[in-house]
Amino acid sequence: MKILILGGTGFIGTVVLQRLLADGHRVTGLGRDIRRAHSRYPQADWIAADLATLQEPDAWRPLLADQDAIVNCAGALQDGLSDDLVATQQNAMLTLYRAAQDEKIRHIVQISARVDGAGADLPFLATKRIADAALATSGLPHTILRPALVVGRNAFGGTALLRALAAFPFVLPLIHPGSPLETVDVDDVAKAVSAALEGSLGTKADLDLAATGALSLKDALALHRAWLGLDPAGTVELPPVLARPVTALADLAGHLGWRSPLRSTAMAIMAEGVIHGPTAAPAPLPLKTLAETLASHPAGVQDLWFARLYLLKAPVILTLSLFWLLSGLVPLLDTARAAAHFAPLMAPAAALAVLLLTCLIDVGLGLAILVRPWARYAMIGMLTVTVGYLGSATLVEPALWTDPLGPLVKVPPSILLTLVSLAILEER
Repeated sequence: MKILILGGTGFIGTVVLQRLLADGHRVTGLGRDIRRAHSRYPQADWIAADLATLQEPDAWRPLLADQDAIVNCAGALQDGLSDDLVATQQNAMLTLYRAAQDEKIRHIVQISARVDGAGADLPFLATKRIADAALATSGLPHTILRPALVVGRNAFGGTALLRALAAFPFVLPLIHPGSPLETVDVDDVAKAVSAALEGSLGTKADLDLAATGALSLKDALALHRAWLGLDPAGTVELPPVLARPVTALADLAGHLGWRSPLRSTAMAIMAEGVIHGPTAAPAPLPLKTLAETLASHPAGVQDLWFARLYLLKAPVILTLSLFWLLSGLVPLLDTARAAAHFAPLMAPAAALAVLLLTCLIDVGLGLAILVRPWARYAMIGMLTVTVGYLGSATLVEPALWTDPLGPLVKVPPSILLTLVSLAILEER
């Protein structure tokens, strides 16, 4: 079977892609950035496309030509710089279904979510609900799968946050520690997709994917902590009001392109818990519990590194931003004194011009690193400019290396911090 996977580079999409390739299907993955996907999965075909641009059936038809089935693994939690939920989760899907009817697509598998309960009116679930309803009434053979919290060997979003919280030192600070949490192994999601395409789940099915037995958030973190090889830790229940500043900052980061699992949509859903709804039927498949999922993928030291670094990522990037902003703004408080460092090389007017240029560069890099699509380029710029600053200062004023305040001695640590930021920048 020839299968097109939307969101083929994502957390769920990559596992589904591997499963379908193993099943012997010819698979095409679609994603916004497929540069690494070519290297990781060369046995699949790849299409670079943004769902937000596929707003008419005619835009879909070339992508659907010669395909037998579609698996939609694409999705986003909240609107932001990189995500438009109405465009991608609603409008693109409605036009896809119309094009699929014309192209005689044999089956569509939609990875959705529970769309009622807490947060039902938020764009994340509202757009999915509209798309699911349209698919259900389209007449197309389809399967809608509604996984609970998806847990896998790799971590992204809510799974990554669970691991990070589980690795918190001393005590675990939690909001809603008693919230019920149902999980499903990402491999079981892929197994369900495979079964749906084989026809064993029916041609118009709406199914929940959740392992038997809900855990509390506190108990789920205890399992993750043991999985990471850490001693048990107590919990401190925090009032929900303390989450508001955090979610506000996370929402702001979302508008800059960062996909934090601490955004307001996630917190609204977590207030009730991640549990199956009353409308969909349980999938007729054996599903691993969270304990079984973790046991099937023993943790290594890399998992512990990830868990401990995850919550440090934002402070590290903010620290770099603040460092560069201050380095660009502080010299403006006394431009004559700051420009004097360039006096051995040029006239006073030129020295002032160079000072203002370097301040502008510093401030620009400090702001650029806060915007997710620009962050990598900003970090590379920081490294380049820092090496240039160190080289120039060493030639012009080598005595700065032995200055009691250590203006040059303090620069190499910033280089290392930038290199660490580059190393942990990727999300998946």
